[in-house]
Amino acid sequence: MSQAQLDKLMNIFAKMPTLGSLSLEDERTNLDEGGARFLVPEDVTQEVVDADGVPAEFLVAPGAADDRVVLYLHGGGYVIGSIKSHRYLMQNVSRFSGAKTLGLDYRLAPESPFPAAVEDATKAYCWLLAQGYKAKNIAIAGDSAGGGLTLATLVNLRDKGIELPAAGVLISPWTDLTGEAASVKALAEIDPMVKPEGLYSLGDKYLDGADAKNPLASPVFADMTGLPPLCIHVGGKEILYDDAITVADKARAAGVDVELLDEPELFHVWHAFAPMLEEGQEAVEKIGAFLQQQFK
Repeated sequence: MSQAQLDKLMNIFAKMPTLGSLSLEDERTNLDEGGARFLVPEDVTQEVVDADGVPAEFLVAPGAADDRVVLYLHGGGYVIGSIKSHRYLMQNVSRFSGAKTLGLDYRLAPESPFPAAVEDATKAYCWLLAQGYKAKNIAIAGDSAGGGLTLATLVNLRDKGIELPAAGVLISPWTDLTGEAASVKALAEIDPMVKPEGLYSLGDKYLDGADAKNPLASPVFADMTGLPPLCIHVGGKEILYDDAITVADKARAAGVDVELLDEPELFHVWHAFAPMLEEGQEAVEKIGAFLQQQFK
């Protein structure tokens, strides 16, 4: 554990505004500008595309195979976040998976509540198939709400009879919008990134009156039979700990191959801080190795 790096990040988090304390416009700007401080390396190719009406961007690191792609769904509680906020993480996934990354600007709540995000992610995956990418050479990945959206998209694709991708990657996934998981209260005081009141206020905007137990909103309640292999990463100091562990347990019980990384001392989506935290970089490299294995 790189304690000095971790301590520096904890000091930064302590000075950041609490999620939900700003106006919606300021929340979006804050996340976008914060993420954009990590500059995309000059050796990465960026190409803006239209994925059947959904704004998207390919990020291609050197050595990425032309026929392999990771559809990446950013976090932000379904209300904030964008390609801009997550570009560095997206290119890092490309760099270590040996595949292109397709970042997606799916519609956000409250302007476009549930199930808009699921519809857009499903549409983008089908667009990739229509471009000639083989399902066995596509993976879907995401962090936080994007991790939950990744799982929901896999469930939706399966239920629609669409050929499934090679794998799914869930980074600190938000899979239970009810807020009833035990870790939400138990870890609220030690989570340096996310507090329940702020997160679930975003969830209310996304649900817009829909049932929080709908499997496409909270895929922890979904039947996971037949899903592709899953890579799940979670930190022991995040309120969404149970969201990840319960999915891992349910998926394994349904016969799904699961690779779980449970880091007791780490926090929500520590991967995004790879430029500042050794463990963040190591975790992205593990995701890359997992994806390379699934693409074979």
